[in-house]
Amino acid sequence: MDQRVVIVTGGAKGIGMACSRRFLSDGYSVVIADRDEVAGKAALAEFEAFEDRVRFFACNVADKLSVHNLIAETLSAFGHVDVVINNAGVALKGGILDLHDDDFDRVIAVNLKGAFLVSKAVIGHMVREIDNRDDRSRLSERSYCIINMSSINDELSLPDYLAYSVSKGGLRQMTKSMALELAPYGIRVNAIGPGSIKTDMLKSVVGNEAALAKIHARTPLGRIGHPDEIASVAAFLASEDASYMTGQVLYVDGGRMALNYTMEPTENN
Repeated sequence: MDQRVVIVTGGAKGIGMACSRRFLSDGYSVVIADRDEVAGKAALAEFEAFEDRVRFFACNVADKLSVHNLIAETLSAFGHVDVVINNAGVALKGGILDLHDDDFDRVIAVNLKGAFLVSKAVIGHMVREIDNRDDRSRLSERSYCIINMSSINDELSLPDYLAYSVSKGGLRQMTKSMALELAPYGIRVNAIGPGSIKTDMLKSVVGNEAALAKIHARTPLGRIGHPDEIASVAAFLASEDASYMTGQVLYVDGGRMALNYTMEPTENN
């Protein structure tokens, strides 16, 4: 029980992959959960040096049976779960005038319901483990925690990504509600709200000077963030350094949410 275990959904690419890498380097056993089996196998190949502490399980977080199987396989492999990073997500373009019903349902199912299903399954195991202790006076001893990958768009919004904005707003509120309910058990629930990060969601701006200029203009630090910078915040939230934090959203956005205008271009950006 000394080895800490983390499940990272959407853990084979982008921010999820960066989290998988960071937590492995921090000594965790890591379960990479992802629908993309090709990316999952590629991640295992990259982490070959940690083969005793890393597993990949194909999982559709929007499907209850798939989530059940993920948790069962994780417990079979490592015996328990200490941390969950609900990172799996999709972003489909469309506003109220043109977004198809099925696309709206898919985004909500993955981004919001998926986080609910995974959290519910894991928390049930955590609570049973806590209830079975002889001494519950040190509830945070194992530092159980849930980390939801939200977005600055849980507070801001985009007119042509309605479902994405709605899903992240819901995830923000779910983070707070879960944190209040689980506080008596010592289980902490927080979220991270990334700004513009170098992932597949931003691949369309690579090489597009006008698009990059727009992102820089709304970002005081004048650059796009790196997935490793989000993984570092996740590592903090899972650590004892954050033992008194719950119900919070940490925005990692290069200063964007503090900005009420646009930045003037500089030589550095």
